[in-house]
Amino acid sequence: MVSQWENFLQNLGEWHGSFTQLSPRGEVLQDTPSILSLEGFNDNKTVRLKLRRFYPNPSGVGEPEVSELVREYQSLGRDILFFENGAFSQGTIQLAPFSECGAEFGFIYNYRRLRFPVTYNTDGNLSKLTLIREKQLDKNVPERPPLTVEALLGEWQGEAVTMYPDSRSPDSYSTNLQLHLESGDRLVHKMTFGSNATVISSSATIDGSVLHFNEGASPVQVVLLPDGGSCTLPVKIELRKPLFFEAGWLVEPDLRFRMIRSYNERGEWVSLTLVTERKVSHSLV
Repeated sequence: MVSQWENFLQNLGEWHGSFTQLSPRGEVLQDTPSILSLEGFNDNKTVRLKLRRFYPNPSGVGEPEVSELVREYQSLGRDILFFENGAFSQGTIQLAPFSECGAEFGFIYNYRRLRFPVTYNTDGNLSKLTLIREKQLDKNVPERPPLTVEALLGEWQGEAVTMYPDSRSPDSYSTNLQLHLESGDRLVHKMTFGSNATVISSSATIDGSVLHFNEGASPVQVVLLPDGGSCTLPVKIELRKPLFFEAGWLVEPDLRFRMIRSYNERGEWVSLTLVTERKVSHSLV
């Protein structure tokens, strides 16, 4: 099995992009250009991260102000896991009362990266949602269009890999996702996965770029974002209830990645799943 460090190295390079602060509905509040360099040294046993962000000059004229962060890594923390294609999630290990919590998801595909840092405040409410779009300049790969409900409709066949923070061997299994419209304004979702063919069904009301899944004990909302991105977030963090964060990236009309970071009823981070799914049929009904 490929090591976590080798998976991390898939992200080496110089990534030009921006940090976009979003409202809970996905509206752009602020956009800050950035350059992130991940460079390997000592036969890639050490990786240096250098992040520069470019803020408008307070005077309104002249060169932008630059903030710079530099870190070096020779190992990875317990709060992060990487998949073989370089995708990763880092975040809170243990949810606790009156504490901030959150997670970051990162995808990499065709010389582009998409990252989603999400933060909840001490009251359990969403306080910060950021979309980071990055690319390698010399490859000139265009950004994907903003994600729409119509782009998601149909049947998706997938393969999932679930990893565990306690270093258990990963699990692999097939998935099937069906999404269709009902009465024109309601999205019906049916997911089948695993060797036991477990089925999860739900439906959402469509509110512009936000999908509201309010039927379960813990309501969630899906925010559709630029560059084919999406994030699925608890409306509120509630202790003593299992919960998950999910991010998605539609990289081709018929190819999508989804990553799910799951917590149990004790607030412990228990697994990270990457689903790679392809659309096998279309449906607009």
